[in-house]
Amino acid sequence: VQLQASGGGLVQDGDSLRLSCTSSRRTSSNNGMGWFRQAPGKGREFVAGIAWNGGQTIYSDSVKGRFTISRDYASNTIYLQMNSLKPEDTAVYYCATALRAVPGSHETDYRYWGQGTQVTVSA
Repeated sequence: VQLQASGGGLVQDGDSLRLSCTSSRRTSSNNGMGWFRQAPGKGREFVAGIAWNGGQTIYSDSVKGRFTISRDYASNTIYLQMNSLKPEDTAVYYCATALRAVPGSHETDYRYWGQGTQVTVSA
């Protein structure tokens, strides 16, 4: 399974961005999926996850209320709508396919990873 993330860019404090992640195979439709991010000099941290049927979503406290994860089965794509972006959201964002039908908040809950897309938020 290959995951292709896109949509990153350079924005200003308070702006919005929407990230996309397309899976090469419909296998991911039976699995939860998630977004992680890694800021310079820091470890990878969980951002958001969504269950195989979209019925459950989870978020880190740092993005809750600002980011929304969703998925479109027809195109094997998940999205991360990011609103009210802050400079501390600056990171490389990665999408991943979960081992199970529901998402987890740890890296070890995920199996396949995309290549990452850079998000930079200027003050």
